[in-house]
Amino acid sequence: MSRTPASPVARSDLRGRTALVTGASDGVGVEIARGLAAAGADLVLPVRNRAKGERAVESIRATVPGARVSLRDLDLARLETVRALADELRAERGPLDILVLNAGIVLLGDPERHVSVDGFELHFQTNFLGHFALTTALLPLLEERRARVAVQLSLAAGVSRVLWDDLQSERHYRPLRAYGASKVALGLFGYELARRSRARGSDVTVGFSHPGVVPGTAIAPAMRARGGNSAGRALSERLGGTPAQAAQCALLAATAPAEEAPSFFGPSGVFHFGGPPAPQRPYRRLADPADCARLWGLAERLLGERIGTTAP
Repeated sequence: MSRTPASPVARSDLRGRTALVTGASDGVGVEIARGLAAAGADLVLPVRNRAKGERAVESIRATVPGARVSLRDLDLARLETVRALADELRAERGPLDILVLNAGIVLLGDPERHVSVDGFELHFQTNFLGHFALTTALLPLLEERRARVAVQLSLAAGVSRVLWDDLQSERHYRPLRAYGASKVALGLFGYELARRSRARGSDVTVGFSHPGVVPGTAIAPAMRARGGNSAGRALSERLGGTPAQAAQCALLAATAPAEEAPSFFGPSGVFHFGGPPAPQRPYRRLADPADCARLWGLAERLLGERIGTTAP
């Protein structure tokens, strides 16, 4: 069982605020949720697997007695569940002060290209398009509360790119490339969201983070299996962080004071694999306004009428 770590977010007073964290049923996500609860936030945890979600809630309450948690249903690879959750939350008109886009998949052990029930490549939809649909559908609630959107990227986003002529890896599929491209797409979306919010006079702000290398997560074994020689794998394990340590970067992205430019936090150790959270230089590929706007427009066209909302 994880213990609530001492961290900068522990000094934040989030009482009376509500935070929604995707992918919080295990790994880094449950530690992000735990940190927000420890600072006093009410939690909304939408999960794909209810049993795992209930275990996560028990774990959070074991270390944060009295934590207020609402478990909801969400599978980012099924747009009908994204629409249902957004409709449910909008109908309730409850507060939403922090939205952490943390959920993600990487299918490194599987060379086959998988497609969601909605017809999109699975990394592309789960890591990016589902989050785009959820966030834009919840914008009315986010704007009411001058909310913060925290976007969880990865080290892969720093060395990957969006292939505009093969956006969903239909012609050339490799799991790691599809994963990296989906994280770049998520980052471009986050920067365009920040730009549009400023242009509209909205007080929604955006922060970014990456967790470094986290050997204690479900993704790690597949990453190690693809990671080359044993010395390299041992180095990544030694320099990486625990899920609780890795969560600190996202917690800062979710709670640090707003700045004119979106903030970006990651581990400060060697190769940014692990270590205390610290401000990072934004990934170069995320800074192109033309790419950000292009990606947003493509997402809107791909979604069409499936989500039933209009993005700003």
